[in-house]
Amino acid sequence: MLPQSVSLESNTLNSEALRPEPARPFLTWQRILDWANEHYRCRTFSKDEKIPARPGLLYLVQRGAVRMVGVAQVSATHRNQGARTVANLNQEEAFLGFVGAGQPFEIVAQSPFTLHSYAHIDQTSVIWMYWHDLDNWPHFRREVLDAFRYQHQRKLLWLSTLGQRRTIDRLLGFLTLLIEEYGEPAEQGYSLPWTLTHAQIGSAIGSTRVTVTRLMGKLRQRGLILTQDDNLICLPADTALRR
Repeated sequence: MLPQSVSLESNTLNSEALRPEPARPFLTWQRILDWANEHYRCRTFSKDEKIPARPGLLYLVQRGAVRMVGVAQVSATHRNQGARTVANLNQEEAFLGFVGAGQPFEIVAQSPFTLHSYAHIDQTSVIWMYWHDLDNWPHFRREVLDAFRYQHQRKLLWLSTLGQRRTIDRLLGFLTLLIEEYGEPAEQGYSLPWTLTHAQIGSAIGSTRVTVTRLMGKLRQRGLILTQDDNLICLPADTALRR
Protein backbone atom coordinates (compact mmCIF):
# COMPACT_ATOMS: atom_id res chain seq x y z
CA MET A 1 0.00 0.00 0.00
CA LEU A 2 1.11 3.53 -0.62
CA PRO A 3 1.60 5.96 2.24
CA GLN A 4 -1.19 8.36 3.11
CA SER A 5 0.48 11.10 1.08
CA VAL A 6 2.78 11.04 -1.89
CA SER A 7 5.32 13.87 -1.94
CA LEU A 8 8.12 14.41 -4.41
CA GLU A 9 10.45 15.54 -1.65
CA SER A 10 10.07 12.88 0.99
CA ASN A 11 8.59 9.58 -0.20
CA THR A 12 10.29 6.73 -2.01
CA LEU A 13 8.87 3.65 -3.67
CA ASN A 14 10.80 0.52 -4.49
CA SER A 15 9.97 -2.04 -7.14
CA GLU A 16 7.95 -4.16 -4.71
CA ALA A 17 5.68 -1.23 -3.86
CA LEU A 18 5.07 -0.59 -7.54
CA ARG A 19 4.19 -4.17 -8.37
CA PRO A 20 0.42 -4.23 -8.96
CA GLU A 21 -1.65 -6.49 -6.78
CA PRO A 22 -3.18 -9.41 -8.67
CA ALA A 23 -6.87 -9.13 -9.49
CA ARG A 24 -9.01 -11.02 -7.03
CA PRO A 25 -10.46 -13.98 -8.95
CA PHE A 26 -14.08 -14.95 -8.61
CA LEU A 27 -14.02 -18.69 -7.96
CA THR A 28 -17.32 -19.37 -9.71
CA TRP A 29 -16.70 -17.00 -12.60
CA GLN A 30 -17.36 -19.54 -15.37
CA ARG A 31 -20.70 -20.49 -13.87
CA ILE A 32 -21.67 -16.82 -13.67
CA LEU A 33 -20.64 -16.27 -17.29
CA ASP A 34 -22.67 -19.26 -18.46
CA TRP A 35 -25.69 -18.00 -16.50
CA ALA A 36 -25.31 -14.46 -17.93
CA ASN A 37 -25.19 -15.73 -21.51
CA GLU A 38 -28.19 -17.98 -20.90
CA HIS A 39 -30.23 -15.07 -19.49
CA TYR A 40 -28.98 -12.44 -21.97
CA ARG A 41 -27.26 -10.50 -19.22
CA CYS A 42 -23.95 -9.96 -21.03
CA ARG A 43 -23.14 -7.24 -23.56
CA THR A 44 -20.02 -6.11 -25.38
CA PHE A 45 -19.23 -2.42 -25.94
CA SER A 46 -16.98 -0.43 -28.25
CA LYS A 47 -14.35 2.05 -27.04
CA ASP A 48 -15.90 5.11 -25.34
CA GLU A 49 -19.41 3.71 -25.70
CA LYS A 50 -21.62 4.57 -22.74
CA ILE A 51 -22.77 1.59 -20.70
CA PRO A 52 -26.51 1.97 -19.93
CA ALA A 53 -26.11 1.16 -16.25
CA ARG A 54 -28.67 2.18 -13.66
CA PRO A 55 -28.77 2.32 -9.85
CA GLY A 56 -29.73 -0.76 -7.88
CA LEU A 57 -28.06 -3.30 -10.15
CA LEU A 58 -24.75 -5.10 -9.90
CA TYR A 59 -22.33 -5.01 -12.84
CA LEU A 60 -19.32 -7.23 -13.45
CA VAL A 61 -16.58 -6.51 -15.97
CA GLN A 62 -15.96 -9.75 -17.81
CA ARG A 63 -13.38 -8.41 -20.27
CA GLY A 64 -11.71 -5.08 -21.00
CA ALA A 65 -11.96 -2.00 -18.78
CA VAL A 66 -14.70 0.40 -17.70
CA ARG A 67 -14.04 4.10 -17.12
CA MET A 68 -16.07 5.65 -14.31
CA VAL A 69 -17.04 9.31 -14.60
CA GLY A 70 -18.82 11.50 -12.07
CA VAL A 71 -21.10 14.31 -13.21
CA ALA A 72 -22.32 17.08 -10.91
CA GLN A 73 -24.80 19.83 -11.59
CA VAL A 74 -22.94 22.85 -10.24
CA SER A 75 -24.63 26.15 -9.43
CA ALA A 76 -22.03 28.76 -8.53
CA THR A 77 -23.60 31.99 -9.75
CA HIS A 78 -27.06 33.48 -10.02
CA ARG A 79 -28.41 36.18 -12.27
CA ASN A 80 -31.59 38.16 -11.84
CA GLN A 81 -34.24 38.33 -14.53
CA GLY A 82 -36.78 40.79 -13.27
CA ALA A 83 -38.30 39.34 -10.13
CA ARG A 84 -36.86 35.88 -10.82
CA THR A 85 -33.51 34.52 -9.78
CA VAL A 86 -32.04 32.09 -12.29
CA ALA A 87 -29.23 29.70 -11.41
CA ASN A 88 -26.50 29.07 -13.94
CA LEU A 89 -26.09 25.29 -13.93
CA ASN A 90 -22.97 23.74 -15.39
CA GLN A 91 -22.17 20.08 -15.68
CA GLU A 92 -18.80 19.30 -14.12
CA GLU A 93 -17.40 15.93 -15.20
CA ALA A 94 -14.59 14.14 -13.39
CA PHE A 95 -12.73 10.93 -14.14
CA LEU A 96 -13.10 8.65 -11.10
CA GLY A 97 -11.04 5.63 -12.04
CA PHE A 98 -11.21 2.28 -13.79
CA VAL A 99 -12.96 -1.01 -13.16
CA GLY A 100 -10.89 -3.83 -14.58
CA ALA A 101 -11.74 -7.33 -15.73
CA GLY A 102 -13.13 -9.51 -12.95
CA GLN A 103 -14.22 -6.53 -10.84
CA PRO A 104 -17.74 -5.36 -9.90
CA PHE A 105 -19.20 -1.87 -9.95
CA GLU A 106 -22.40 -0.04 -9.09
CA ILE A 107 -23.97 3.18 -10.31
CA VAL A 108 -25.02 5.73 -7.70
CA ALA A 109 -27.39 8.63 -8.34
CA GLN A 110 -27.83 11.18 -5.59
CA SER A 111 -28.77 14.69 -6.64
CA PRO A 112 -26.85 16.66 -7.77
CA PHE A 113 -24.33 13.85 -8.45
CA THR A 114 -24.54 10.95 -10.87
CA LEU A 115 -22.11 8.32 -12.07
CA HIS A 116 -21.66 7.20 -15.65
CA SER A 117 -19.68 4.30 -17.03
CA TYR A 118 -17.96 3.98 -20.40
CA ALA A 119 -16.07 1.21 -22.14
CA HIS A 120 -12.48 2.42 -22.06
CA ILE A 121 -11.27 -0.03 -24.71
CA ASP A 122 -12.85 -1.97 -27.55
CA GLN A 123 -14.54 -5.29 -26.84
CA THR A 124 -15.27 -4.45 -23.21
CA SER A 125 -17.78 -7.02 -21.97
CA VAL A 126 -20.06 -6.36 -18.99
CA ILE A 127 -22.43 -8.68 -17.10
CA TRP A 128 -25.36 -7.30 -15.11
CA MET A 129 -27.59 -8.85 -12.46
CA TYR A 130 -29.88 -8.06 -9.57
CA TRP A 131 -28.41 -8.35 -6.11
CA HIS A 132 -30.85 -11.14 -5.20
CA ASP A 133 -29.42 -13.18 -8.10
CA LEU A 134 -26.38 -13.67 -5.86
CA ASP A 135 -28.51 -15.82 -3.54
CA ASN A 136 -27.73 -18.67 -5.91
CA TRP A 137 -23.99 -18.32 -5.25
CA PRO A 138 -23.27 -17.47 -1.57
CA HIS A 139 -19.50 -17.78 -2.01
CA PHE A 140 -19.62 -15.52 -5.04
CA ARG A 141 -21.54 -12.93 -3.00
CA ARG A 142 -18.67 -12.90 -0.48
CA GLU A 143 -16.18 -12.43 -3.32
CA VAL A 144 -18.17 -9.47 -4.62
CA LEU A 145 -18.38 -7.84 -1.19
CA ASP A 146 -14.64 -8.38 -0.68
CA ALA A 147 -13.98 -6.70 -4.02
CA PHE A 148 -16.12 -3.69 -3.07
CA ARG A 149 -14.31 -3.45 0.28
CA TYR A 150 -10.97 -3.42 -1.55
CA GLN A 151 -12.23 -0.69 -3.90
CA HIS A 152 -13.29 1.36 -0.88
CA GLN A 153 -9.78 1.12 0.60
CA ARG A 154 -8.28 2.25 -2.70
CA LYS A 155 -10.64 5.23 -2.85
CA LEU A 156 -9.43 6.35 0.58
CA LEU A 157 -5.88 6.42 -0.79
CA TRP A 158 -7.17 8.26 -3.85
CA LEU A 159 -8.80 10.91 -1.64
CA SER A 160 -5.59 11.27 0.36
CA THR A 161 -3.65 11.89 -2.83
CA LEU A 162 -6.15 14.50 -4.01
CA GLY A 163 -5.64 16.30 -0.70
CA GLN A 164 -2.06 17.20 -1.63
CA ARG A 165 -1.58 20.96 -1.91
CA ARG A 166 0.74 20.96 -4.92
CA THR A 167 -0.71 19.94 -8.25
CA ILE A 168 2.44 18.07 -9.25
CA ASP A 169 2.16 15.93 -6.10
CA ARG A 170 -1.49 15.17 -6.86
CA LEU A 171 -0.52 14.23 -10.39
CA LEU A 172 2.29 11.89 -9.37
CA GLY A 173 0.22 10.34 -6.59
CA PHE A 174 -2.68 9.78 -8.96
CA LEU A 175 -0.50 8.08 -11.58
CA THR A 176 1.24 5.99 -8.94
CA LEU A 177 -2.05 4.69 -7.52
CA LEU A 178 -3.34 3.82 -10.98
CA ILE A 179 -0.18 1.98 -11.97
CA GLU A 180 0.05 0.23 -8.61
CA GLU A 181 -3.43 -1.18 -9.12
CA TYR A 182 -3.58 -1.78 -12.87
CA GLY A 183 0.00 -1.57 -14.09
CA GLU A 184 1.68 -4.31 -16.10
CA PRO A 185 5.40 -5.10 -16.29
CA ALA A 186 7.11 -3.12 -19.01
CA GLU A 187 10.67 -2.91 -20.30
CA GLN A 188 11.53 0.01 -18.03
CA GLY A 189 9.15 -0.49 -15.13
CA TYR A 190 5.37 -0.76 -14.87
CA SER A 191 2.91 0.88 -17.22
CA LEU A 192 -0.81 1.43 -17.49
CA PRO A 193 -2.30 -0.99 -20.00
CA TRP A 194 -4.59 1.75 -21.36
CA THR A 195 -4.11 5.33 -22.50
CA LEU A 196 -5.44 8.33 -20.62
CA THR A 197 -5.80 11.81 -22.09
CA HIS A 198 -4.36 14.80 -20.27
CA ALA A 199 -7.89 16.20 -20.06
CA GLN A 200 -9.07 13.06 -18.26
CA ILE A 201 -6.14 13.24 -15.86
CA GLY A 202 -6.82 16.92 -15.23
CA SER A 203 -10.47 16.22 -14.38
CA ALA A 204 -9.35 13.58 -11.87
CA ILE A 205 -6.91 15.81 -9.97
CA GLY A 206 -8.77 19.11 -10.22
CA SER A 207 -6.54 20.72 -12.81
CA THR A 208 -6.52 21.61 -16.50
CA ARG A 209 -5.25 19.80 -19.57
CA VAL A 210 -2.62 22.49 -20.16
CA THR A 211 -1.29 22.23 -16.59
CA VAL A 212 -1.18 18.43 -16.75
CA THR A 213 0.78 18.56 -20.01
CA ARG A 214 3.31 20.95 -18.47
CA LEU A 215 3.70 18.94 -15.26
CA MET A 216 3.96 15.65 -17.13
CA GLY A 217 6.93 17.17 -18.93
CA LYS A 218 8.53 18.05 -15.58
CA LEU A 219 8.00 14.54 -14.25
CA ARG A 220 9.58 13.08 -17.39
CA GLN A 221 12.57 15.42 -17.06
CA ARG A 222 13.10 14.23 -13.49
CA GLY A 223 12.87 10.60 -14.54
CA LEU A 224 9.81 9.97 -12.39
CA ILE A 225 7.61 8.86 -15.26
CA LEU A 226 8.15 7.59 -18.79
CA THR A 227 5.94 7.61 -21.85
CA GLN A 228 6.10 4.64 -24.15
CA ASP A 229 5.74 4.82 -27.93
CA ASP A 230 2.02 4.04 -27.76
CA ASN A 231 1.48 6.88 -25.23
CA LEU A 232 1.17 4.51 -22.29
CA ILE A 233 2.31 6.05 -19.01
CA CYS A 234 5.07 4.15 -17.24
CA LEU A 235 6.62 4.45 -13.77
CA PRO A 236 10.24 3.26 -13.46
CA ALA A 237 10.27 0.45 -10.90
CA ASP A 238 13.90 0.89 -9.89
CA THR A 239 13.89 4.66 -9.52
CA ALA A 240 13.15 6.28 -6.15
CA LEU A 241 10.84 9.25 -6.20
CA ARG A 242 13.19 12.17 -5.96
CA ARG A 243 12.94 15.90 -6.22
